[in-house]
Amino acid sequence: MPSRSNSHIPLGGAALLVLVCLVWGGNMVSIKFSNQGIPPMVAATIRSAAAALLLWVLVASRGKSVWLKGPDFKYGVIIGILFGFDFLFLYWGTAFTIASRAIIFLYTHSIWAALGAHFFLEGDRLTPVKTSGLLIAFVGVVLVFGVRSGNLPHNYWIGDLMEVTAALFWAANTLYIKRVAGRRPINHYQTLFAQLFFSIPVLIVGWLVLDLGKPVIFTGPVIGALLYQVIIVAFFSYLLWFWMIHTYPVSRLAAFIFLAPLFGVLLGGILQGDPLPPQLWFGLGCVAVGIYLVNRPQVV
Repeated sequence: MPSRSNSHIPLGGAALLVLVCLVWGGNMVSIKFSNQGIPPMVAATIRSAAAALLLWVLVASRGKSVWLKGPDFKYGVIIGILFGFDFLFLYWGTAFTIASRAIIFLYTHSIWAALGAHFFLEGDRLTPVKTSGLLIAFVGVVLVFGVRSGNLPHNYWIGDLMEVTAALFWAANTLYIKRVAGRRPINHYQTLFAQLFFSIPVLIVGWLVLDLGKPVIFTGPVIGALLYQVIIVAFFSYLLWFWMIHTYPVSRLAAFIFLAPLFGVLLGGILQGDPLPPQLWFGLGCVAVGIYLVNRPQVV
């Protein structure tokens, strides 16, 4: 697949990115529903296994294989482990800190990914304008979720550190995929399958550590939320996301990701009647400005 690591993201690609972030924002709402009947790590394990099966069926129906072989097998195992630990620390951290702080620290991912791209990926350098755009977008997220901190639980800082660790694993996964995919004949179908399939053992460990013995109760809303996470998030949106990682610069993708938690707040207001704070609109404006600054054509 030809690389466009030095190109800006065209309008069509930007629209797909916004769609992905909208889907991820909806995922935040769907998790609230699925948590009413399925413990988080159980749902994450089911999601990876079911989405991996769907992807295998899709690619096999085209007469191709999703399995990585030879030296590329190690690549698949590594990205699966990185993804698994990302989710393990993400969910474990929420046992110590509150959701609003978890979101802020988790979405430092975009900053770590852009910094990593600057040092480890050829032709994906940060500039003062790009850096300013990322920081402005991050400020937009902090403005929306920072005001929700309220009373903090004891040892909340442990959860904060776990969420930062999750963000670092997420960023490392993004960078590793981009670096290896640019050097090997690996497509985004194989990348996604490897992430889903090889994350399952890590997620099962998380299930045993965090959710063992917790009841599983299937209701209509719970099943609907789980299907959304499997089909729309882990299958459809992840396919788009990995195609974009294979195609576009990581630093230019990073600013868009800040839209996801803000879309989550917006969809929570629309679907669940959650309050929509005035800061949401200002935060969305900050993210829009950040996206423009990061992705505007460079003046030469």
